[in-house]
Amino acid sequence: MIKIAPSILMADFMKLGEEIESVSSADYLHIDVMDGIFVPNISIGLPVLESVRRTTDMTLDAHLMITSPSRYTARFAQAGADIVVFHIEAETPENTASAINELHKLGKKAGLSIKPDTPAEALTPYIATVDIILVMTVEPGFGGQKFISGMLPKITQIRSVIDDKGLGCELEVDGGINAETAKLCVKAGADVLVSGNDIFSAPDRVARIAQLRTEN
Repeated sequence: MIKIAPSILMADFMKLGEEIESVSSADYLHIDVMDGIFVPNISIGLPVLESVRRTTDMTLDAHLMITSPSRYTARFAQAGADIVVFHIEAETPENTASAINELHKLGKKAGLSIKPDTPAEALTPYIATVDIILVMTVEPGFGGQKFISGMLPKITQIRSVIDDKGLGCELEVDGGINAETAKLCVKAGADVLVSGNDIFSAPDRVARIAQLRTEN
């Protein structure tokens, strides 16, 4: 079954606890961390994640859109993230491998994300060692962007590698996900769909999560 990960980037932070409860039927809770350097926006950090961890027992999926993320991967894991995903473009190969190993030693899942312009081949040295691959279908840094359909072949390419190698990692897609684009991503091979605006703007968030999960 397809997993759904609402992004709290589009939640109302004045009532974040209630917002999280309203999407608790989802599989993961996606937490976008931006530093204003790797991406042109600033969002949230460790204190918010710690508060979220105290609020819910949902699986917390932290997406680090920050420079030199290996400095912080362990700290986000220790703050309560169950999955820590960081960008391959933001780290050296040595630090990338080290951060993946460190997360596993902490009993957490490790993931790598790639921006739209990054080829799937960049994942080759790591794909057998991570638990999740996140393909960005918009430029990271802002919510509510339009889905880039040109990323669908990349999703299919990564899906083929995962299947051909018999790997257990999940394939996650983030950016412009709604009922229409979700179908395209699932057909291309996605396992996990991150959705912010489409879920948090829905009159019935539970129904929208169920729709995204079951209609694909």
